[in-house]
Amino acid sequence: MEGLNPQILNDLVRVKMPFGKYKGTLLCNLPVSYLEWFKRKDGFPPGKLGMQMETLWVIKTNGLEDLLKPLKR
Repeated sequence: MEGLNPQILNDLVRVKMPFGKYKGTLLCNLPVSYLEWFKRKDGFPPGKLGMQMETLWVIKTNGLEDLLKPLKR
């Protein structure tokens, strides 16, 4: 992930899902199946949230969740 802003990873462990079935859940705790459902349905939402969700999907589907462990409090 060339040029990845470290703040994006920090946000994944601090920002909560603002709507839907997993409203109030930290983004990093969203199940892969939910992220895949978004990807298949209409794509991720526009804007920053969509970028965060897509980044998380890439992390989870490529076995890179260890990147987030040191950031969790």
